[in-house]
Amino acid sequence: MNSSFWKNRNVFVTGASGLLGSSMVDKLLSQGANVTCLVRDWVHGSKLLESDNLMRCNTVRGELIDYELLLRGLNEYEINTVFHLGAQTIVGAASRSPLSTFEANIKGTWNLLEACRQCPSLIDRVIIASSDKAYGSHDNLPYTEETPLVGRFPYDVSKSCTDLISMSYFHTYNTPIAVTRCGNLFGPGDLNFNRLIPGTIQAAFDNESPIIRSNGLFIRDYFYVEDAVDAYLTLAERLPEEGIVGQDFNFGTETPLSVIELVNRILITMDKTELVPKILNQASHEIREQYLDCSKAKKLLKWQPTHTFNESIQHTIAWYTEFLEKERALAV
Repeated sequence: MNSSFWKNRNVFVTGASGLLGSSMVDKLLSQGANVTCLVRDWVHGSKLLESDNLMRCNTVRGELIDYELLLRGLNEYEINTVFHLGAQTIVGAASRSPLSTFEANIKGTWNLLEACRQCPSLIDRVIIASSDKAYGSHDNLPYTEETPLVGRFPYDVSKSCTDLISMSYFHTYNTPIAVTRCGNLFGPGDLNFNRLIPGTIQAAFDNESPIIRSNGLFIRDYFYVEDAVDAYLTLAERLPEEGIVGQDFNFGTETPLSVIELVNRILITMDKTELVPKILNQASHEIREQYLDCSKAKKLLKWQPTHTFNESIQHTIAWYTEFLEKERALAV
């Protein structure tokens, strides 16, 4: 990452109040960028809202399904770089209510890309957040970027479509796009406690047994958010370079863990090994094994993660411990 690259660049971040978005905004501001955030919900405890960062940004209040709002934001703030991180990211929510997920993730993506297409003199790079879920289920692992996109369940399909629509805009309209496919992001600031890592930390903090919805044997990449931010910025700095633009890149640690292994490592780190996870074996509409080959990013971008899992989970636990202590104190 080039620390001087972002100075005075006009950057638009969708999903700015989420886990990745909050950390992305923080990093961009530290590099001197002029950041405009798209914010839909005012989420209590969000790192973006609890810090003073939002006061240092332009804020566009609204949703990805509002095309005119997106076009106005890009045009009036003279955006040249777009990070499209906004999405409905909860797999269970997508299964319960697929329409809202399709609206946000699919329609939201084509709205943003069409708005970008209307501002060709301004926008010179667009990074689209897809997901390893876009690949769907395959017997041959790890996934490479050549693995077909065959999502079947609602969330997975929404990300497959995000990917395909993005590449359509590149190949048809030369929109300067690159797509990221990351493993399961974790780190400070994820307030979706129905996710595995926040939920396990919260349960251990409260001296309760963590809940595992699956059989505990599902396998995933777990990718620290600070490494993800570095990956996104490294990729963006190379656009619209030939050989990088119009490409998709896997980002992760290449060290997959089963759910039960992950939960046990958190319990060991928190010194709560007496707690026995409750395995519900109720997970449905989820892929059993997913992990990534990231050799393309290492070769073409000279990128690799810089945090070990142990230090990443320690930083994450420390943040949640402080957050939960404050929350409990306010509840008294």
